[in-house]
Amino acid sequence: MTATDVLGPHRIVPVVVLDDPARADDLGAALVAGGLPVAEVTFRTPAAGAVMGALAARGDLVVGAGTVITTEQVDLAHRAGATFVVSPGLSAAVVRRCQELDLAVLPGVCTASEIIAALDLGLDTVKFFPAEAYGGLATIKALAAAFPQVRFVPTGGITADSAPSYLAHRAIAAVGGSWMVAPDLLAAGRWDEVAARCAGAVGLYAPSASAELQGASS
Repeated sequence: MTATDVLGPHRIVPVVVLDDPARADDLGAALVAGGLPVAEVTFRTPAAGAVMGALAARGDLVVGAGTVITTEQVDLAHRAGATFVVSPGLSAAVVRRCQELDLAVLPGVCTASEIIAALDLGLDTVKFFPAEAYGGLATIKALAAAFPQVRFVPTGGITADSAPSYLAHRAIAAVGGSWMVAPDLLAAGRWDEVAARCAGAVGLYAPSASAELQGASS
């Protein structure tokens, strides 16, 4: 199972930090309403596993685990119903455990050596992180020239304004971002705004789909 198989047509991955599982269902409903039924729930809070489980239980979302740095977290994500795993760096142990469990995995890379290590592990799609801090699209273009078989999912500092330039490049499979699920929106329960931002995000790569969503909500 590859990350592109799991993500399907979705080319923007909302990166979620949520510390209250009771809000997970509302978040899931907002993502679905906005036409972006994907969530990378990061292991940055103790409640991450419970949030993943609540979102996966809905049955209408693609749920992944982010900030995964140990095989124990891989197992927890798998038990919670996650179908993909994202790491900030490249851990061979994490990748191999994901492969054992048939979980799609996106290890974080930012150098040619790390890309070669990912290729050695049988991967052809990687996370580029932290994207903006490591030169953004210019760096990805340079790496893509040397590794034309590799596709990238840049994450870190990407915004609604910068995402389109990334998405236009042939080497970009998707981008990760948090602007549509910003922590202040989740804390305040501003689910209509989350849905609207998701619809706007979809419009960055599928304008016709976004127009249909906006028309349906008006």
